[in-house]
Amino acid sequence: MFKSVSGVLTAAIAVAALPAVSAHAQQATIPARYTQQHLNWQACDDAPTLECAAMTVPRDWHHPEAGHDLTIAVSRHQASDPAKRRGVLMMAAGGPGGMGRKRPANFVKQSPAVGAAYDVVSFDQRGVGRSSKATCQTDAEMTDFLAHDYRDRSAAAIRRVLDNSRKLAADCAKRSDGLLPYITTEQTVRDMDLFRSLLGERKISYYGPSYATMIGAYYATLFPQRVERAVLDSNIAFNGSWQDFETGQPKSFQRRFEQDFLPWLAKYDGIYHYGKTAAQAKANWERQRAALSKKPLTDGSVTIGANQFDNATINAVYEAQNFPMLASSLSAFGHWKSATPKEKGTAEALAANYGTGFLAEYFSVTCADTSWNRSTDYWIKRSAKDNAQLPLAGARELSFSAVCANWPTATAPKVKVTGAGLPATLMLNSVHDPATYYEGAARAHRALHNSRLVTVTGDGDHGQYQNGNSCVDHVVEDYLLNGKAPAHDITCKGKPLPVPTAG
Repeated sequence: MFKSVSGVLTAAIAVAALPAVSAHAQQATIPARYTQQHLNWQACDDAPTLECAAMTVPRDWHHPEAGHDLTIAVSRHQASDPAKRRGVLMMAAGGPGGMGRKRPANFVKQSPAVGAAYDVVSFDQRGVGRSSKATCQTDAEMTDFLAHDYRDRSAAAIRRVLDNSRKLAADCAKRSDGLLPYITTEQTVRDMDLFRSLLGERKISYYGPSYATMIGAYYATLFPQRVERAVLDSNIAFNGSWQDFETGQPKSFQRRFEQDFLPWLAKYDGIYHYGKTAAQAKANWERQRAALSKKPLTDGSVTIGANQFDNATINAVYEAQNFPMLASSLSAFGHWKSATPKEKGTAEALAANYGTGFLAEYFSVTCADTSWNRSTDYWIKRSAKDNAQLPLAGARELSFSAVCANWPTATAPKVKVTGAGLPATLMLNSVHDPATYYEGAARAHRALHNSRLVTVTGDGDHGQYQNGNSCVDHVVEDYLLNGKAPAHDITCKGKPLPVPTAG
């Protein structure tokens, strides 16, 4: 699952072994045209506080002379206090499918002390943004892939879902000019290490949220001697596969919806009039969804059916600050003709389908990093159970899993994350995170030796640093600025849920 409200999305990490010594030897054979290139820094045309450049990388780091070169769009915000500068903090984006190039601007705005001490750098990962991109389908084709009602388990509906998933996988392979096998996490971290080298840095520190925790863990495994400090925020399960991780998400999204959002919605029935108990609110939500399944709402080019209704809810529950927006959107869906332009805009943004550019990288990474069960019968049976018991995210399980079941055979080297050779690493996770669920984060913590887990209790937000929690922010900044990692795992109390205003 992924997140479009704030652009942070989720994923999982692969297992198996590519020894770090082999990685280093492979680096030593990279042609000089890559390792000796000059980054021509210029003011970013769309982010005035940053500098941008284009970095050339091989399509395949393991066979750098084969295939055409790729371009990686990189950025930097130089330390605002050179006297306090202590190095480079590299960031990556979540997803897979998120873009990182512009992220340092907001990051240093929210954490000026970190921005004073570090050059904060980032990049659009291979496959997205202004870097070399994959192409899968047109917007119209992707809209059709995400149309219909994923809860429909009729024979005709299942055939349609499977046909659409096969078509998407085939279109991605056909239209991406041979790029798909090389849009992997393992290739991305080698891009990162070239970036580090071209910056003239022996070591980097790192901050990564969501899927970027996987990127950071891979980098730390292949290049442990290059890591000074690392913060992994809202973690996936490092000791499992993408399949293992993603089939765990229906439970955590349902938990967040039923245990956090619905009780909150019922508490403010005087404002939203959606039910005085969580059970009543859920019943009203189900009735509204059923109505949209039977007759989707259309307004110009906008169509909101059952899947888009699900999407609005999934997007919103990533962060509690979005609860009021979701509540008002549920109301707007019920009186669309009289809804204000602001209400409609909020509802449409929450319900928006994932873009074709996002899903091109999302499937490239999730389907290629680790192997998938390719049995159609398995996914029909598995998804039927999750669709019935955990429908918020379980309804779409067949569609998304069937894409990976039809993806070209994965060839990416596998990386077993252990934490060997790393300094103390900081991990953050809330207990009700719907996307990077706590149970997976705890497993990742046990697998990543010498890590410290900051558990945020009474909270379900995805992304904890710079989220308004002073306890978390203090721990992270004491670590990044002063090198003080907690001696052991600690807890921070989560923020209170938002209080809506009437009107």
